Amino acid sequence: MASIRELHQQLISKERSAVEITKEALERIEALEPKLHSFLCVTADRAIEQAMAVDAKIAAGEEIGLLAGIPIAIKDNMCTKGIRTTCGSRILENFVPPYESTVTQKLMDAGAVMVGKTNMDEFAMGSSTETSAYQLTANPWDLERVPGGSSGGSAAAVAGGECLVSLGSDTGGSIRQPASFCGVVGLKPTYGLVSRFGLVAYASSLDQIGPFGTTVEDTAILLGAIAGYDPKDSTSLNVQIPDYAKNLKPNLKTRGVLRVGVISETFGQGLDPAVEKAVTKAIEVLQELGAEIHVISCPRFRYGLPTYYIIAPSEASANLARYDGVKYGLRTTDADNLLNMYTQTRAAGFGTEVKRRIMLGTYALSAGYYDAYYLKAQKVRTLIKQDFESAFEKVDVLVCPTAPTTAFKAGEKTEDPLSMYLSDLMTIPVNLAGLPGLNVPCGFDDKGLPIGLQLIGNLLREDQLFHVAYAYEQSTSWHRRKPQLL
Repeated sequence: MASIRELHQQLISKERSAVEITKEALERIEALEPKLHSFLCVTADRAIEQAMAVDAKIAAGEEIGLLAGIPIAIKDNMCTKGIRTTCGSRILENFVPPYESTVTQKLMDAGAVMVGKTNMDEFAMGSSTETSAYQLTANPWDLERVPGGSSGGSAAAVAGGECLVSLGSDTGGSIRQPASFCGVVGLKPTYGLVSRFGLVAYASSLDQIGPFGTTVEDTAILLGAIAGYDPKDSTSLNVQIPDYAKNLKPNLKTRGVLRVGVISETFGQGLDPAVEKAVTKAIEVLQELGAEIHVISCPRFRYGLPTYYIIAPSEASANLARYDGVKYGLRTTDADNLLNMYTQTRAAGFGTEVKRRIMLGTYALSAGYYDAYYLKAQKVRTLIKQDFESAFEKVDVLVCPTAPTTAFKAGEKTEDPLSMYLSDLMTIPVNLAGLPGLNVPCGFDDKGLPIGLQLIGNLLREDQLFHVAYAYEQSTSWHRRKPQLL
């Protein structure tokens, strides 16, 4: 599939219609879904209607934006009015939102064509999309392997060419890690840059919606469409949104000397040798492009994982208390009193991983343990943030591997939760500090599986991340390799 700009040019020149582009995407989805299982719901009729509306505007001589007529997929934890939103959970199996999330409304206003809702780990809790209550999504590069998680469906859909771009959410790495596993670009924005109104909450101080794309420019265009202040979200930042895709250059020297910091704590024991080799080579490429390379220490980086697994489950235990069988969602019918109805509904509706995290969080917040666990975790979170602040006094951008390994086989880690949690070792500290992080493909291992380079920016410096990622992308050919699925 062509890039957003190429498709836009084809549309305004009337070389192709939005309906033709949409039908092509829907035909590819129909052909690939028996293999990939990226989508929980395909909205074919609605997509054709949206495409027809774009074609009508073009026929009437009206101007259209870059995203008009572009096929896009949405992670199934963003509310879509009149379309089922399940969060990959049985407890929301029949939930049809009566309102639209801010990000999906913005995309509709921009004329984007939503082709469906993508599979995900239940309530975004997981690193492989295996905790979904409905289906297993496959990695387009190897159908026996996972696409990463929790936004595995969105990453796989883009990598497989079922849509051009997609939206995911990132609480501890859930955009960047699947982007790395699937060989696409994925960005977790600065906390508060993109509205969370209509995003079903997992951990409210960490969740952030972000874009996937096959190229840096497409990802930048999509971020520009969804970013911005929203009075419906109390954590939304009221800042000016630049044109992220406007000044992308294939040279790092255009903005003066760029200082790149390599986080020393992310190398060594536990890192796959193939990943270390590819990331080291990528850093050399950045140096050749004009970057100044510095080795930077973030001493508390290693404490991100235990800190996250106290804070995130604590917030989840509070956020998921609303699913009680009373207001909406699943309700068991054979309970003989209110308490039994609560317990039976939650037992039937939630999966193993969600139950595990609710119990962890409830324990950490309980009387006698709050100070020992939750309060201490918040203090460590502040120290991690301070490490990043200190690093950004010395450098402009930080780099490290996105994930310690390439995609693992389905079922390989399901019986070992701790091993699964380690998949997000490199990405979690970025969420704890509220910083932007971007994955860009930087190589393949000897099994032909993608490897990702993570770029970390200072607050609201997404423009700088795109600048570095674009220069790297244009000097390499990794983004041009596509999985052979048909």
